[in-house]
Amino acid sequence: MVGEGRTQGVVSRANMFIFANMHTTTGPAILDRLSALGDETRTRILALLERSEFTVTELASVLQATQPTVSRQLKTLAAEGWVEARVDGRNRHYRMSPALEASARGLWSIVRDEIGDGGIYATDSERSREVLKHRRLRSAAFFATAAERWDEVRRQLFGSAAGLTPLLGLVHPDWVVADLGVGTGSLTEALAPFAGRIIGVDRSEQMLSAARHRLREWDHVELREGDLEALPIADAEVDVAVLALVLHYVVDPPAVLSEVRRILRPGGHLLLVDMRLHDRGGAYGQDMGHVWPGFEAERVEGWLRDAPFEGVRIVPLPPDPEATGPLLFLASATKRTTT
Repeated sequence: MVGEGRTQGVVSRANMFIFANMHTTTGPAILDRLSALGDETRTRILALLERSEFTVTELASVLQATQPTVSRQLKTLAAEGWVEARVDGRNRHYRMSPALEASARGLWSIVRDEIGDGGIYATDSERSREVLKHRRLRSAAFFATAAERWDEVRRQLFGSAAGLTPLLGLVHPDWVVADLGVGTGSLTEALAPFAGRIIGVDRSEQMLSAARHRLREWDHVELREGDLEALPIADAEVDVAVLALVLHYVVDPPAVLSEVRRILRPGGHLLLVDMRLHDRGGAYGQDMGHVWPGFEAERVEGWLRDAPFEGVRIVPLPPDPEATGPLLFLASATKRTTT
């Protein structure tokens, strides 16, 4: 059950919440929801899935439990609508359901407040960071050897103008542009004649080496090594941030989008180009280190609004006849000018 010292507070607050909702048609559903939360292993799982996706194997590693135990608890949570899964090759990645109704979110908020971030939950969080680190290493291993053929790979998958055509007409000559996940610098090279200053960021030294060679003639381009989750860019330093075909390599997209908002000036713009959800995740994950098999528009829109951005717009891009990879979309959003 939920930690013994916290049970009374959880039950008391939950009972008040249930009483307030029993006069609606959601009353019985609320009781079922509360029952599903009455096991500490299940609350530990939800606390993890609230932050990121995990497979059964990964959850078992974090919780120090057997896979059958984790699978059984996930089955209970799924039956009550708390979690959902997406299939990626031979793996199923679980996440907290984004479609939870208000009553369920209210119950989880009560439980989450009571269990806090200490004790076993702090241990779970620390173990989960190591699991996510191994995912990042998988992408890093690909980029360490891909720099020489990266442009060819991108052209083959997404076409020669992937992510480029919608961007150039938006660039003003006095703007500072951040190319996040700059890779070998192809997009920065195209933007260089238009922008006042460009900051390119990548975590792969091999990619940055290729970009430095390509961009050596552009004095107003600065390349910085760093992670997208902790950008080496000051608060409000840029006018436009571009994430072109990079978000699917990121373990925690909401954290990256929050960082992008931090570096944007009030009124600054985010432009995000990436793959629509596709069914090639297993091969792409193994061969190229993809963490996500593309994205649903609704999920990206939710992340952007939660960041929070305003003026969120997501547009499917027309297919490039030369491309062999998944279809793409363009998302745009703006940082609010006033708090």
